[in-house]
Amino acid sequence: MSVHPNLDGVALDADDTLWHNEELFRQTQAEFRRLLSNYHDDDWIEQRLYDTEMRNLAHFGYGVKSFMLSMVETALELTEGRIQGVEVQRILELGKAMLAAPVQLLDGVADTLETLAGDYRLVLITKGDLLHQESKVERSGLRSFFRAIEVVSNKDAPTYARVLSRHGIRPDRFVMAGDSLRSDVLPVLELGGWGVHIPYPTVWQHEAVDGAPPTGPRFARLDTIAELPALLRGIAERA
Repeated sequence: MSVHPNLDGVALDADDTLWHNEELFRQTQAEFRRLLSNYHDDDWIEQRLYDTEMRNLAHFGYGVKSFMLSMVETALELTEGRIQGVEVQRILELGKAMLAAPVQLLDGVADTLETLAGDYRLVLITKGDLLHQESKVERSGLRSFFRAIEVVSNKDAPTYARVLSRHGIRPDRFVMAGDSLRSDVLPVLELGGWGVHIPYPTVWQHEAVDGAPPTGPRFARLDTIAELPALLRGIAERA
């Protein structure tokens, strides 16, 4: 149970909520475009890479390893198989560099989690490759703040329902905070929980949501994670 009697659990996303992630992908995409610049223009390379990523989600899921395979596949397609072995090796090196990249926390994260851990049952819910996400959690220095770590293949309402059931958390006594409306907020609102959006400056195209943002008493938008403790106190009082 949570320390606070009115909430069963407070969950946070990891990538671009606790630490920087999207910028690393964008930097790697820029290197990938430069690698293929003799074959196609930047916009076409970027679009074909995104299309390949979307096709491969069903096969490889989310994460750097999936992205690496999609880069190799895209390069083979765009060069009609003419890409050199040394260029494929460079793509693999880019992916390995992403896997080994330092975990850079967002401002205020460590202090905020230290504050929250004393008052709430914290759960980390993130999607991606299990090995890589577990490695980032350990290297982040944040592991001790969380009662549980959940690495899932997707973030939709059925997935959240299974996670909450496994931990004995009622949806109406659950708060989820993250940078993605699609993955961190809308599925939780659908279940009757509380969704907190903490936008990151850049958004992966796949996570973008068309139309107006959600409204209602169970939705909130914050500028930074440092605002979360005050918001949770208000939610706990109303829950």
